[in-house]
Amino acid sequence: MSLTSAPLSADMPRGMVWLFATASGLSVANVYYAQPLLDALASDFGISHAAVGGVVTATQIGCALALLLVVPLGDKVDRRRLMAIQLVALVVALISVSMAQTSLALLTGMLATGMLGTAMTQGLIAYAASAASPHEQGRVVGAAQGGVFMGLLLARVFAGGISDIAGWRGVYLCAAALMLIIALPLWWRLPILPAVTATMSYPRLIGSMLALLRQEKVLQIRGVLALLMFASFNIFWSALVLPLSAPPFSFSHTAIGAFGLAGAVGALAAGRAGRWADRGYAQRTSAAALVILLLAWWPLSLMDRSLGILLIGIILLDLGGQALHVTNQSMIFRTRPEAHSRLVGLYMLFYAVGSGLGALGTTMMYAFAGWPGVCLLGASVSLLALVFWWLTRASHRALRDNRD
Repeated sequence: MSLTSAPLSADMPRGMVWLFATASGLSVANVYYAQPLLDALASDFGISHAAVGGVVTATQIGCALALLLVVPLGDKVDRRRLMAIQLVALVVALISVSMAQTSLALLTGMLATGMLGTAMTQGLIAYAASAASPHEQGRVVGAAQGGVFMGLLLARVFAGGISDIAGWRGVYLCAAALMLIIALPLWWRLPILPAVTATMSYPRLIGSMLALLRQEKVLQIRGVLALLMFASFNIFWSALVLPLSAPPFSFSHTAIGAFGLAGAVGALAAGRAGRWADRGYAQRTSAAALVILLLAWWPLSLMDRSLGILLIGIILLDLGGQALHVTNQSMIFRTRPEAHSRLVGLYMLFYAVGSGLGALGTTMMYAFAGWPGVCLLGASVSLLALVFWWLTRASHRALRDNRD
């Protein structure tokens, strides 16, 4: 078997970057296939429409468990072998979902899919950061994160199309087949990283995450920015279906989902944020991203005047959000090279909290003040993120000077 070592001083080959991006996108897609299939799942398993959301909840619980208990393993064991084990387990979980005959079996399979899909995705991002040379970490992480975002967008389209042809069970069988297809390139091409020398026990490894959170100021600052940014992000996306499905628009769920594709333009453009972070412009990129995120709420608030203006707002929202996300990760990965997996797990926990708070707050605000209230809430959270960044600039500068 021909294996290659990580080129720690040379640029990562373009094919390797694409492999990380593709595998990350395919891995995260598994977590989101269920969302457009809830009606079919409710019908097949006799679950009420009020309770079928538990399928998504089970998946999200699996995501949280992965961030806390599985992703950190990348700092203790050989990442390449860990990826192989997780991939095989994920294939088994996907097949078990496709064969589920009871609600309990379905929920168990969804929990395992959420856990293993998230572990694969975040593990690959940490792997990419560790395999990249310091001068190109932002570029490589940005590409992998771009793959994640495309996986999020296309998962719903893929699931809807395959389910029309082969039913919802066919979606998960196809997903298992895709993971098997990507398995061989991953095994043959993933670079071999220096051997892990840490002898820390698993309980101490998990416990050390609290110490990392307490000690790493960059993680604290960038984590709070991620929490606020993803809260703003979910304030929009969780509420969008409410006005667009009602008169005068009365769009179908498929048509509403297509609006998400507009965000791909902004998200792909945001991939360059990693390159700017590599060149030492992380703070300027953060400022620009936060300003764009705030400005996006103006065209979003004008949805009733023009859907074209809405599309502009969506592009700006995704551009600002993804640029900040890539910059955050690039800066965090520079702090503790030996703790990349634990750092990404902790960072994504901020993301999960922000997403949950945003989704909860926006539905309450829409019921109280309609779409203008939603836009005011989103703009307020975005402004808070910009103010927080401004107030913490001195801390970032001091940390950079200390490291220099």
